[in-house]
Amino acid sequence: MNENKINVKDLLNVGIYTALYFVGYFVVALLSVVPVLYPLIYVLGPIVTAIPFFLFLTKVNKFGLVPLMSLILGIIAFLMGYTWIPVVGFPLFGIVADLIFRSGHYKGFKRNIVGYWIFSLGIITYQMPLWFLADTYIADMKANYGEELVNKIVEYLPPWMGFVAVGLVLIGAVVGSFLAKKMLKKHFERAGVA
Repeated sequence: MNENKINVKDLLNVGIYTALYFVGYFVVALLSVVPVLYPLIYVLGPIVTAIPFFLFLTKVNKFGLVPLMSLILGIIAFLMGYTWIPVVGFPLFGIVADLIFRSGHYKGFKRNIVGYWIFSLGIITYQMPLWFLADTYIADMKANYGEELVNKIVEYLPPWMGFVAVGLVLIGAVVGSFLAKKMLKKHFERAGVA
C-alpha cells in the first residue's frame, strides 16, 4: 500500500481540523463588529488557529491536504457572502505553504512557521475585494450591512492595509506557532494525541 496516497482517515482529519480552524477564526472574526478592531483579526486569527492547525500537521504528512483545507475554507467564505477571491486565492497560499511543509517533512519547526505564515495569508483574500473590486463590493456591502458600518470598515481597511496585513499575519503566525509548539509538547504529547 502506498503510504503517500491520501486515504479516508486523511480526509476525516482534514474535515475535523478545518472545522476547528474555522471555529477559532470565526470567534476572532467577530471583532469585525467593531470596525476599529478589524485589523486585529490579522494578528489574532493566526494566534488562535495555530493550535488546531499544528495539531493537524501532526496528523498529516502527505502533500495536498493543506491545500484541500484552504480550498474548503475559501468555499466556506464564499458561502458566507464573500466573493470568489478566497476560493481561488486561499488554495494558492495553501499550495505554497504545503510545498514548504513538505520540504521539512512536516516536522521542521522553522519551515513550519514560514509555511503557517504563508497559509495564514489566505485570510487576506477575504478583504481583497475591498482593495481590488472596491466600487462594486462596497456597494453590495452597503446594501447588506448598512452605509454607516461599511464606511467605518473601509476607513479602517484602506488599500495600504493589505501590505500592513502581511506583516500583522507574520507576527500572529510566529506567536501562534510558538504557542502551538508549547501546547502540543505540554498537553497533546502527554495525552498521546500528537
